[in-house]
Amino acid sequence: MSPTDTLVSLDEYLSTVYDPDCEYVDGELIERNMGEFDHSALQGIIFAMLYAQGLSAQGMDSGFYAYLELRVQVAATRYLVPDITVTTKKGKGKILREPPFLCIEILSPEDRVSRMEGKIDDFLSFGVKHVWLIDPRRKNAWSYTSEGKREPSAVLTTSDPRITLALDPVFAKLADYVDE
Repeated sequence: MSPTDTLVSLDEYLSTVYDPDCEYVDGELIERNMGEFDHSALQGIIFAMLYAQGLSAQGMDSGFYAYLELRVQVAATRYLVPDITVTTKKGKGKILREPPFLCIEILSPEDRVSRMEGKIDDFLSFGVKHVWLIDPRRKNAWSYTSEGKREPSAVLTTSDPRITLALDPVFAKLADYVDE
């Protein structure tokens, strides 16, 4: 990701529509890597699984709501756009200004470890309880919480509300969408 050469005011960032949306970190616009088949397909697959999981057998919600590419204000001059954001409250306004329950990031080939670690640190410092980082090419994922990082063997989970994402079915479904 390459930031722009000039600083942009917060007012300009908030009043401009970027396509695709950019992140804003201390006056710099940060382009987001996206648009590749595996990233796009994986984002859709995970969102669909979360959406289905969020509905009980009676059609009632189970206490969480999933959103694609939602701006999240993690600090006064920091606006990040996770691939998927999960909240425990219905959406209100244009920007999420309170900590979501879960942020999910899907790696693109151009993503750098230092940039992704910075985002994860920003999410956790803001009060996000869970951050999942998923690598579609290596077919693995990491779960981050304020207690630390772990590499799950086969399943990403949260509690209260309980959200479960089994990786084998996710990557099997990805193979239906993308040739390696």
